[in-house]
Amino acid sequence: MELEILEKLREIKDPEIPIDIVNLGLIYGVQVKEKVAYIDMTLTVPSCPARGFFAQHIREHILRNFPQLSDVVVNFVFEPVWSRDKISQEGLERLRSMGWNI
Repeated sequence: MELEILEKLREIKDPEIPIDIVNLGLIYGVQVKEKVAYIDMTLTVPSCPARGFFAQHIREHILRNFPQLSDVVVNFVFEPVWSRDKISQEGLERLRSMGWNI
């Protein structure tokens, strides 16, 4: 189920960088234990104002798509620190196709 959840997380876009949070490299891990999904996520900067948005949006999105789960917990972690190197090749190609110089 972890891989299916990771795929669903690809549907969630970053509000400032126009690619999904998986290809942006913000998702560090997904585990399911006893009907609860635990998602380890980082942010591009620790003080990112979208923290609450991500926590609520991810929780609602995953619970809507996986009704067999009883809860979703988003853990924000900052080790290792996010950097541009975390962006997937697919993410880099998407950003470049949109004119981003990255």
